[in-house]
Amino acid sequence: MFPALSRIGRGRVQAAAALLVVAGLLLWWLLPIGASTPSGSITFSTGAAKGVYQTYGAMLKDDLNRDLPDVSIELQNSEGSQQNIARVATGEADFTIATADAVGKYQKDGKPGADRLRGCARLYDDYVQLVVARDSAIRSVGDLAGRKVGVGQEGSGVRLIADRIMTAAGLDPRNDITPVPAGIDTMPGLLEQGGLEAFFWSGGLPTGTLERLSERFHIRLVPLEAELISKLHASNETASRYYRSAEIPADAYGEAQNGAAVPTVAVANLLVTTDRMDPRLTEGFTRTVIDSRDRIGNVVHPAQLVDLRTAIYTDPLPLHEGAKRYYRSVKP
Repeated sequence: MFPALSRIGRGRVQAAAALLVVAGLLLWWLLPIGASTPSGSITFSTGAAKGVYQTYGAMLKDDLNRDLPDVSIELQNSEGSQQNIARVATGEADFTIATADAVGKYQKDGKPGADRLRGCARLYDDYVQLVVARDSAIRSVGDLAGRKVGVGQEGSGVRLIADRIMTAAGLDPRNDITPVPAGIDTMPGLLEQGGLEAFFWSGGLPTGTLERLSERFHIRLVPLEAELISKLHASNETASRYYRSAEIPADAYGEAQNGAAVPTVAVANLLVTTDRMDPRLTEGFTRTVIDSRDRIGNVVHPAQLVDLRTAIYTDPLPLHEGAKRYYRSVKP
């Protein structure tokens, strides 16, 4: 009897040992030797003070610090999309947000590092907003002729699309108006004080700075009719294919729209890096962007529109390998 019990005990030990071997093999498969959490330091180029990019970036940094504790993140303000793309492409920054048309232009112009750019996520759309005082005589883009107009800073996506819209409307953006290269942090004040007669802004809806302006000063949004889109698409600028017709909802800025939706032009924003970036870090960065949507969206309303189902469409950029890993990991 005792030898039999001994055999049973040995059998159990052998079975337990076999299970340990199998478990070890599974762990080896799932957690390759040498794997570790991402570490190091990165620079995230955002946007102008008080703009959506800058506000979004500041809130995202808090979530990145939580999710990637071994990564040091520095935020860097910028003039906007065009400067952001140049910084990332040339290695001055590691991640950024930029509009698809700015990315397309950088590629078409064959600028340094254009072939190394990669997409992480399609975020939300920017809407072009042409803002005037409510009692202004300006009713269309053509009415800007001879006026002092805020067109965004030189390196901004606002400047790029404002120039293209005015050109589509038959205006020379450098000679038919007096262009003022100001950002969203100063244009509202200049309009209030009479230093501008109109200004262009391209951003998510609603933009907090414009919300606050509409609460203290009577403004109006000038419609950008669908025919402008047709003219943009007919131009020789290949990046113009990223523009689409859209509407600013009637309730975006309350009384500024007199209860009516306003036709306009929209373009997608992309989260951008390069093929130099560590895939593990890019995977983690992308994951945090998607997971933080609701928290950030409570303050930066456009962030609510970040959608896992459309995030992979980063045209004109191919997806970074790390972003691909993330989307594969969450695929139903």
